[in-house]
Amino acid sequence: MKVTAASIYLVTIDRLHPVLVEIATDEGITGVGEAAVAYGIGGTAAAGMIRDLVQALVLGKNPFRIEELWSDMYDHSFWAKGGGSIVFAGMSAIEQALWDIKGKALGIPIYEFLGGKCREHVRTYANGWSYASHSPDEYAKAAERVVRDGYTALKCYPLATPRPDGGIAHVSRRTVDRAFADLAVEKVKAVRRAVGPGIDILVDLSGGLTADETIRLCHRLEESDLLLIEEPADPSDLGALKRISARVDIPLAVGERIYARHGFRRVLEAHVAEILQPDIGNTGGIMEAKKIAAMAEVYNARIQPHICASPVATAAALQLDACITNFMIQEVYPYRPREHFAIVDHAPEADIKNGIMPIPDRPGLGVSLIEERAKPFLWAQCRL
Repeated sequence: MKVTAASIYLVTIDRLHPVLVEIATDEGITGVGEAAVAYGIGGTAAAGMIRDLVQALVLGKNPFRIEELWSDMYDHSFWAKGGGSIVFAGMSAIEQALWDIKGKALGIPIYEFLGGKCREHVRTYANGWSYASHSPDEYAKAAERVVRDGYTALKCYPLATPRPDGGIAHVSRRTVDRAFADLAVEKVKAVRRAVGPGIDILVDLSGGLTADETIRLCHRLEESDLLLIEEPADPSDLGALKRISARVDIPLAVGERIYARHGFRRVLEAHVAEILQPDIGNTGGIMEAKKIAAMAEVYNARIQPHICASPVATAAALQLDACITNFMIQEVYPYRPREHFAIVDHAPEADIKNGIMPIPDRPGLGVSLIEERAKPFLWAQCRL
């Protein structure tokens, strides 16, 4: 078997721009993967990186030799060593698609190649539910809906401001005034009052504040009994993470903007976070995330895979969730528009009941692109 072509899709659904690749082989088997640059800036760059990597290093190769192809992309792209989101997002999307091909060819899910299941289902937390909320009362009402829908955990962004397009804007210039900080604390308190003591609350600060202001804010949030604080500092600032972790008792989580095992090594060796959040779509792919999870286990840390993109990303996360022993909880976005989930034949989110998502048993990733829905977003093609 050899890779003969690739189609790259720069999708636009609502305010997101998922970057997808479908790799084809000479035996008629195709595989899909996703680059996790579905929001913010960089989607077109990630699509271009996928195209360049496929053309230079993947076309004509045996798709079963995933470790070899990953190493070729890492060693011979030049920019992967020390590289950031764009180069690793491109590698990640290709790697997922190669695993999808291998799983489909042999008729088994990807997790069977990686040690098999450790569990039949995963607990999820709902994200995206608070984006339109301004006041504490609005946060409380939105949180009540999530709990009514059966979720036992939810995440919010108390420092974020709703945008007109339905998204959120994070803190600018690394500072907020006292009134804004007070409002952030009241939002979280309102959510806790609304959902009661039995629901887990996760707070994402998106690395928005300086270390001293983050420490002050986290101390004020402690009474709300949070499950974790996500991205308490700029993920590249290990010194700030050290300062915060030494002063804050709430468990800290980082990882969506850390790339490959090389980036996570610094975090683990410094013992600055209890929970790691690799995103399979930008950290190097499924096998790389598995290696990161193994490293985390040595340092007594748990894994909570980050996702931000299409159902392809959710399907990839489930392959990892199934086969690691230090899994914690899985992020999902249940309130996105219907067309977001309709890009594939069976979105994993459709199977969530009471906040629990089953591990699929379909071959490969367990999802396939719906051709007629993906075709309008075709951005580039590569052929042997």
